[in-house]
Amino acid sequence: MTAPVLEKEAQAAAAAPGAPTAAVLALALFEARRLLRRLPVLLALAGYTAWLVWHNLQPWDEFPVLQDADRATQGGPLFVALAALLCAHQAVLRSRRRDTERHFAVLALSPGQRTAAHALSVVPLALLVVVGVIAQFTWEAVKPGAVGHGSPAELLVGPLTVLLFGAFGVLLARLMPSAVAAPLLVVVFFLMFVGAAFPFGGETGTAWLAPAVGTVGKHPFPSGLLGRPAAWHALYLAGFALTAVLLAVLLSGSRGRRVQAAVAAALAVTVLGGAAQTRDVPEATAAARQRASLTPEKEQTCLRRGTSEYCAFPEWAPRTADWERVVRGVQSLAGGPAQGQRLLVRQRLEARYGPDVDSALPPATAPGQVTVGTAWGGNRVPEFSTAVAAVLVAGDEKAADKLCDGRMVTVMWLSLAWQDDPEAQLRHVRLDDSLSGEAVVLSPTDPLTMTAGQTEVVRALLDRPLPSVVGRVKAHWAELTSPRLTTARAAELLGVHATVGPDRCEA
Repeated sequence: MTAPVLEKEAQAAAAAPGAPTAAVLALALFEARRLLRRLPVLLALAGYTAWLVWHNLQPWDEFPVLQDADRATQGGPLFVALAALLCAHQAVLRSRRRDTERHFAVLALSPGQRTAAHALSVVPLALLVVVGVIAQFTWEAVKPGAVGHGSPAELLVGPLTVLLFGAFGVLLARLMPSAVAAPLLVVVFFLMFVGAAFPFGGETGTAWLAPAVGTVGKHPFPSGLLGRPAAWHALYLAGFALTAVLLAVLLSGSRGRRVQAAVAAALAVTVLGGAAQTRDVPEATAAARQRASLTPEKEQTCLRRGTSEYCAFPEWAPRTADWERVVRGVQSLAGGPAQGQRLLVRQRLEARYGPDVDSALPPATAPGQVTVGTAWGGNRVPEFSTAVAAVLVAGDEKAADKLCDGRMVTVMWLSLAWQDDPEAQLRHVRLDDSLSGEAVVLSPTDPLTMTAGQTEVVRALLDRPLPSVVGRVKAHWAELTSPRLTTARAAELLGVHATVGPDRCEA
């Protein structure tokens, strides 16, 4: 450490004689400025900022669910936390590394107070992460398609992780005053937390001992069904960080009864939060999940829009307007009674096994009922459109699941023709993203199947002017929705000349 730096620290320590708290804060502020100028911290903040910009500008996330968006703020701060661990550790060892430890004897601050100042120097870095978390979540919350409710406890995880890692860096410097200890630990933590070698998934058990506990399910849950002990986890992280700081102060020589009592209290808070967060999902949450899965009508709000009814979990009620737009688009192309058919669009999900389990929904058997999931945007739109078209053609989802004839041409044309860039939507709704050959067609329940011939006929229809095809569909609606329809006959009725091959029913 250079003489000017020593002089600045001496001035900071003597800024308020007889007031060690003010001196600790002055030294913490001085160390915080140094910390924020360290290259690893600058690189981590630059990477975090770039990640925020990239994440927030993704075009496919225009319909966020806020109880998922709050958890999405927890990954980016891990990089900043690793930089905080490394630089806080090096800051504590600076005097040892430069052989200036003996000079600190002239300061008014004890080693324990200097250790506390180093721990407090991480707070401004955590506050910068708070700004990033708020910006990321607010960006999602103000989108017109946003639904749900965020959790303040989930939003605290990122900043608390930075504080925890910074405190751990200070503690490590007192436990192992070696320059290589922190870099090695950073590598280990990177593999565990960032490299996904640590079991993040799951709702109970040791997974909650990690700083951030994410879920990998693609179906958002209503906030009341998540069952995540977010408040206990935030308490656990805060208690863990405070315990690490107080242990570092204790190891620095400050072993008074007040410090020992504070260590015991912080450890008790950590154990309380850690034990509470690893308990099983509450019985009330498990019962609510079962009701939402088996009898969703008891939990939902239903709205009448046009001729159809839309039933959704309360947080998704604003999204019924988007569903109605799809139904209106499909029915505008249909013929016969299907143009004004009353549909029941019901939101469904399988919640009994938790948000980590991606369970398929069985087709509904009620006539005119169409299933819609809790996710929306992107591929979910053509998938729902296909489900609507299949019910209009086959009568119900169970019957649509068995479609193996030329009616698939009618279903897929109804599903796609009203949309912008229907050929791109055809690619998105097929499992293999293909535009030729046989393929599985995705829907909110069981998937459908298109043969190579049906794909060729549908693509030919999508290339034609919409009014000319609509006229033929409406004129031949009864035959185009008949179970006896073959793909060859559908092509003939719609004026497409193609070799279609046998249907799956005939093969």
